[in-house]
Amino acid sequence: MDLLYFVLLISILIFVHELGHFAFAKIFGVKVITFSIGFGPKIVKLRGKETEYCIGLFPLGGFVKMLEEARGTEPVLPEDKKRTFEAQALWKRIVIVLAGPAMNVLFPMVLYTSVYLEDRWLTPPTVGVVVPGKPADGKLMAGDIIQSVDGRAVSSFPEVQRIVASRAGVAIKIAVSRDGHPVEVTLTPADEIELVEPAELEMVEHVGRIGFMPSFPAPVLGVPRTDSPAYRAGLRTFDKVTAINGRKVERFVDLVATLAQNRGDTIALSYLRPVPVPQALGGLCDIAVMEPGVATLTPLSRAESREPGDDTQRERDVLLRTGIESSDLFAAFVPEGSSEWKAGLRAGDRITTLDGAPERLWKSMNGELMAGASHMHALEWTRAGEPMAGTFQLRKEQWDDEIGQHYERYVFRTTHWTPNAPDVLVANPSLYTHAVRGGIEETVRVIKFIFVGLVRLVQGRVSIATVSGPITIYDVAGQAGARGATYFIWAMALISVNLGLVNLLPIPVLDGGHLFFFLVEAIRRRPLSLRAREVASLIGVSVLVVLMLIAFKNDVERRWDVIRGEIHEIFG
Repeated sequence: MDLLYFVLLISILIFVHELGHFAFAKIFGVKVITFSIGFGPKIVKLRGKETEYCIGLFPLGGFVKMLEEARGTEPVLPEDKKRTFEAQALWKRIVIVLAGPAMNVLFPMVLYTSVYLEDRWLTPPTVGVVVPGKPADGKLMAGDIIQSVDGRAVSSFPEVQRIVASRAGVAIKIAVSRDGHPVEVTLTPADEIELVEPAELEMVEHVGRIGFMPSFPAPVLGVPRTDSPAYRAGLRTFDKVTAINGRKVERFVDLVATLAQNRGDTIALSYLRPVPVPQALGGLCDIAVMEPGVATLTPLSRAESREPGDDTQRERDVLLRTGIESSDLFAAFVPEGSSEWKAGLRAGDRITTLDGAPERLWKSMNGELMAGASHMHALEWTRAGEPMAGTFQLRKEQWDDEIGQHYERYVFRTTHWTPNAPDVLVANPSLYTHAVRGGIEETVRVIKFIFVGLVRLVQGRVSIATVSGPITIYDVAGQAGARGATYFIWAMALISVNLGLVNLLPIPVLDGGHLFFFLVEAIRRRPLSLRAREVASLIGVSVLVVLMLIAFKNDVERRWDVIRGEIHEIFG
């Protein structure tokens, strides 16, 4: 199947490329002798009115042979003299040559658009979690439904994200519906720098972020104290509430709202409790089964609580009256032997401060850890309500990928468990506009990425070992095809842009080389001599052979273990 996917991918991209040359040659009246996909023996041959259409045995290329008097390979009849390639105006020849790479760059827009057409349902513009310390903190609240941004009506989270991303550092007005009432807030998106991988490309993007996530946490409990009503009722950290008095609950915010309204009445909480299964599947993995249970909880009344609750302090009020909070800041898994383990942290501990600053969200804590990745950190936590503390340093991981690119990263190996509630999606109100815009934006991103990569390669800031050839494309095509049509289309689009941009390199025999000749012709007011072009083409072929050898060498080195294993299997 890998071979089939490879042939399909390469053949389509070559067809698109050559179709560009062919179409504009026909539009300008140039006589096309041969339109071929592939090289070598012709396995398919069709004769048109004046053009022979062929499919060669080897699909690693193709060509459009046009009538050219200078080459002398085809007789030029008097009536065809004006139909030769060299008889065309310079701008027409430029368009014909440029049409091939242009098609390879434009074709991905169609491919990406087809992928984005699958986005028939989108995440709604609802605030699920507000990130502490970000612009939305204190301005937006969980459950807010965003109606418009700077006067532009929005109906999905991607729309909000797109508008905010372009407003970094600029104050914006956001109209929301909060508990059924209209509210308008003004905030300024933070200008955040995102590093595009791999880091060697030194590509950064500036985007605006306000700091909220559209997904709601599921009602998974954190029970930090053993003297709380929740603990006495039998509830434990990581219990997932499924119903209150038989009424289904799917979001933690809904659980909080229900408990906040309670005036001390006893309620029944149905829950699922994760129970670890030791040596699951013969010790191959760690899994837990969810065991059902029911707890009878009696929250403290308002008079008994140390602090009255209000709409903006619901979670704190619920914690005071029931002993229940979100499981977000509770460690669910601490790898034995990790630096966090050695500091004393264990599963079930509730993290309270990092480097002396109180923590309110696991995601924020992770960001702070990565910002000071190489430093020692002071961590404080509670265990059954008792304060504890320790120091640790993030683990540094280093590795080389399949193309020899070196990577480094710091990791916080401890994890939490706060699953998201099921998203209630909304219909995409402008599917085709969304798809076309997404196709164009993704194509522009890929063009920028590949162009910068080529520049960094020429500068010597990216290793020549990253250059890949047909074997890598074969692997990519097979892997993408095995994962499904969407992945295959995505891979085809990426390789198409690569093919288009590489063909524009000013190397004779490539389209970029021909365009360079035309540039010289425009400057000199006459074309280069046939001899000069032949010598340049010979040099260009030599350069391409060297590049192909390098690419082949890199491919073989990356797959040497696999190749050696297959040879051993064949010949014993």
